[in-house]
Amino acid sequence: MSFELTILGSGAALPTGKRNPAAQYVNCNERHILIDCGEGTQNQLRRFGIKIQKIRHILISHLHGDHFFGLAGLLSTMNLLGRTQGVTLYAPPLLKDIIELQLKASGFYYQFKVDFVPLEMTSMQKIMEDKLIEIHAFPMKHRIPTYGFVIREKPRERPILGEELRQDGVSLQAVPFFRKGIDYKDEKGKLFRAEDYTLAPKKARSYAYCSDTAYYEPLIECVKESDLLYHEATFIERHKDRAKSTLHSTAMEAAHIAQKAGVGKLILGHISSRYENTDPHLSEAKSVFENTLVVEDGMSFEI
Repeated sequence: MSFELTILGSGAALPTGKRNPAAQYVNCNERHILIDCGEGTQNQLRRFGIKIQKIRHILISHLHGDHFFGLAGLLSTMNLLGRTQGVTLYAPPLLKDIIELQLKASGFYYQFKVDFVPLEMTSMQKIMEDKLIEIHAFPMKHRIPTYGFVIREKPRERPILGEELRQDGVSLQAVPFFRKGIDYKDEKGKLFRAEDYTLAPKKARSYAYCSDTAYYEPLIECVKESDLLYHEATFIERHKDRAKSTLHSTAMEAAHIAQKAGVGKLILGHISSRYENTDPHLSEAKSVFENTLVVEDGMSFEI
């Protein structure tokens, strides 16, 4: 089962020649998810070889333009390419009004269904679940309502040791119990222990996304022990006052969140266009949390 992240846009506010506005693509066990959709996202999807029509879930963190101005164009392209499969859009409530106004003004309507899930939570909540994955959203600290996301695999079943089952003559009726780690008693009352007939399951993987936010310690519990954490790092410490006034984070502040949350790896993005070189971001973050990387458009990560 694959769990892969591709960075489509790693910049903040102003597009540059090197960095598009915020957008990411996640393939988690063939669940195809777009996180944020800044201007030019559909071009980035094509540039990095991602099939637009595979996307089924779109998560929009907040309604600053660098996080959703590409959405109308992307949905329009899906329609022009003949899409009939629905899309689920998770976003602050006003985005539904924005999309409907755009469609009304243009006299243009999609030939596929757009299901809208409004984000209005004040604490971490599950917004999507199927048999393999779940997605949670949680509030962050920014100038308008803004949400982060955690994409998690469901706990995996325990692999069965078939040879041991056959040798001991264990009924196949025990298999569903063993897969879940539950011991089994046969009709004669004989107990068979799940751990004797299974291997330990592989660890369920998780990815956490924290877009625009000031340093905010309630995030720590939301992203705790994620395998990979993306956290905005718009500024460096030299511009900490600017970060504070705009409710953004510095690279070092992002690293403190990663350290306290015990994540596996930290990746930094949403880099202000004022910085041509991100070496200061990296060195400041690494002074707190060593396993850190500053992302660039087109980077991919296997989780």
